[in-house]
Amino acid sequence: MTEAVLFFVCVEIPFRTFLWDISSADASGKEESMSKENTKAETKKWREAYQNASGPVKISMTNDYLFKAFLQENQKALTGLISALLHLPSGKVRHIKIENPIVLGEHIAEKTVILDLNVTFNNGVRINIELQVVNEENWPERSVYYACRNYAKLFSGGMYEKVKPVYQIGIVDFTLFTEDPVFYATYQLRDEKNKHVYTEKFNIGVLDLTKINLATDEDKKYNIDKWAKLFKAKTWEEIRMIATKDKAIGEAAYTIYKISEDERIRQECEAREIFLQKEKAAKKKERKYKRTERELAKAKEQLAQKDDQLAQKDDQLAQKDDQLAQKDEQLAKQRKEIEELRRRLNEQ
Repeated sequence: MTEAVLFFVCVEIPFRTFLWDISSADASGKEESMSKENTKAETKKWREAYQNASGPVKISMTNDYLFKAFLQENQKALTGLISALLHLPSGKVRHIKIENPIVLGEHIAEKTVILDLNVTFNNGVRINIELQVVNEENWPERSVYYACRNYAKLFSGGMYEKVKPVYQIGIVDFTLFTEDPVFYATYQLRDEKNKHVYTEKFNIGVLDLTKINLATDEDKKYNIDKWAKLFKAKTWEEIRMIATKDKAIGEAAYTIYKISEDERIRQECEAREIFLQKEKAAKKKERKYKRTERELAKAKEQLAQKDDQLAQKDDQLAQKDDQLAQKDEQLAKQRKEIEELRRRLNEQ
């Protein structure tokens, strides 16, 4: 009896365990399958909503929080933008990693935080992309600093020649050099005389959203003009029209719609927009104040020049008065001499 019980127990435990494993795996598989189906259904619902969206966009497409959010959420969109900016064919940008992600919807206490996107790809190449709408009149210096900082990060005591390239791209809503406007400018270290490139590992680019009309054939070849039009779009109809011509832009547009429907993200975007509007107003006021100061300084300089001219004229008049006084003295002396001669003649 004891052996039978022992035998029964020994058989029953693995048998039940086996049944539990099968049922557990089966349940897990069903859950995974249901999860995938739910995800597909959810995606289909959002895509249909995006296709039916109409009217003005809720959040400005130049909102830097929205910019970072949609590129962080959709790797296809990010890959497409990087490929366009670096003039790379499809499939050449791989192994993307965002080095400074944010928690979407989480409150950013410090509104002055820079919402740039620092990305490594292709096993070490680094690109920093920043959307800047407020002209703080320091972009050249700022972009050089960012590029140098990233270049320094890539070198950690190894061999200099093995350091990967660095790209600093600014997407700006103002013209950097008004005397020589360019839609998409790329800068490298070059020899001033023969234009020979010093190194291809240090690169700075500036995309001017206000100069889409200056896009070159090369810019259009890589759809950089379409990306710029996306950032300047005002309605969903306009966005879909742009997105139909580029899959990556289509992914970007869909993701923008989806995350802009998230209340927490929308609140952060709106808070950021208010901050940026205040920054714009403050910079506009500061520029006006500086312009007024320059005008006043110029007016003072002109007044000073006029004062100098008047002083010179006064000196000239004083000199003429002296000359006239000397002539008067000479005439008086001559009169005396003439009178003396007359007197002598009369006496004779």
